[in-house]
Amino acid sequence: MKITQLLVSLFMGENLIFSTIFAVIFSFLEIYLYYLILSVFLDTKISRNKQLAFTITLALSSILTSSVIPSPYYPVVNVFLSILLSHFIFKFSVLKVASATFCFYALTFFINIIWVTLYTLLFNCSAEKLNNVLIYRILFSISTYASYYIFYRLFKKYNINISLFYKLRNHKIVFLNLIVGLITITTQFIVTFLYFDYIPLALTVFSSIILLSYFLISVFSLYRTNKLEITTQLLEEEKLYNKTLSTLHDNIRGFKHDFNNIVQAIGGYISSDNMPALKLYYNDLLTDCQINNNLSGLDPEAINNPALYSLLSDKYYKASKVDVKIELTNLIDLSCLKIRDYELTRILGILLDNAIEASLKSNDKKVNIIFMKDKNVDRNLIIIENTYENKKINLDKIFEKGYTSKSDTDKGSHGLGLWEVKNFIKKRKNLNLQTNIKDTYFIQRFEIFNDA
Repeated sequence: MKITQLLVSLFMGENLIFSTIFAVIFSFLEIYLYYLILSVFLDTKISRNKQLAFTITLALSSILTSSVIPSPYYPVVNVFLSILLSHFIFKFSVLKVASATFCFYALTFFINIIWVTLYTLLFNCSAEKLNNVLIYRILFSISTYASYYIFYRLFKKYNINISLFYKLRNHKIVFLNLIVGLITITTQFIVTFLYFDYIPLALTVFSSIILLSYFLISVFSLYRTNKLEITTQLLEEEKLYNKTLSTLHDNIRGFKHDFNNIVQAIGGYISSDNMPALKLYYNDLLTDCQINNNLSGLDPEAINNPALYSLLSDKYYKASKVDVKIELTNLIDLSCLKIRDYELTRILGILLDNAIEASLKSNDKKVNIIFMKDKNVDRNLIIIENTYENKKINLDKIFEKGYTSKSDTDKGSHGLGLWEVKNFIKKRKNLNLQTNIKDTYFIQRFEIFNDA
């Protein structure tokens, strides 16, 4: 009988000590569920060591903040802690983590509002009592965590992630929208928590529905904006591809028109047994054929990275205008490179501009671009080779800020390109650039390791 009374007193009374103990236990479970949803939102897999480090660190930080900072303000601190820890432990960008955290805490807010409303009506108690009475706290926690897990399974099944946020071109506006949304939801959470027992239930439910509607409309707007940008990008790619096909078609028409003349010229060299002249004529003909082969290599199906395809097309036409020959060899899947498109195009854009400018001053104006996989090491290689004239290039100084091998009259704003490349590479552990010089070619070997 005494045991029964003790259990009733323990579970039905407002026992802050046991409520705190269960809160600590449930905090680990909540953080693990946060990690699960985060991994789905970010569409990534994380090693067990990092999972464990993240769970323990964030749980201990949450316990510490909850004991120092009064409720309901400590959850706000935990939001920013979770963003920072996800950034430093998982090495995700702040924008991605902020996006995923924004979605998670928006989901948390609405789940909590629903269950608080249901349980306060069911047990006819206040929100404060629901938080302090052990049995109410356990039932509420189980309900909310079960809801998290159900949403996690749904997100995973239908492959729902936040890629639509960070694929948008204007990252600053997206980030500002996320911050405003997060502040709005946080403010609503604090107001609801502090005044839940004083504000009419109907008004609380109505305000929650309005906030949910705002959230859904914002997500839908971002989705439509992202879809519009993808469509615009596809149209730009088609425009570039059509330009490539048009140039290729004109070259083939030229060959067809001159085919009889070409055959007659070859026949004339053969009949006169003039092999030196025939060899020279053949080399010129082979050069024109190579131009067509390179144009046919600018195929969006082969170069299946839209940003890279746009860059290579632009550089090809830039080079063709100054009679620089570009030879392209692609042996890998360019859509799976472990590097952001922005960083990739910035780095390659600088390297290709330098290669075209250097080869322009040489007698044999030529640039080779090779995409290949290193079978010995888990990495992809982008090799850019260009002919050059200056044989006294100082490899120790070319990456210094302001250094340039150009003459004083040609310096202008040069000397920053390779310095910028170096800064990009220093920010990422899986990137490396090796620079070599041979008799014929100046070689930039850009390495992208897959263990990012």
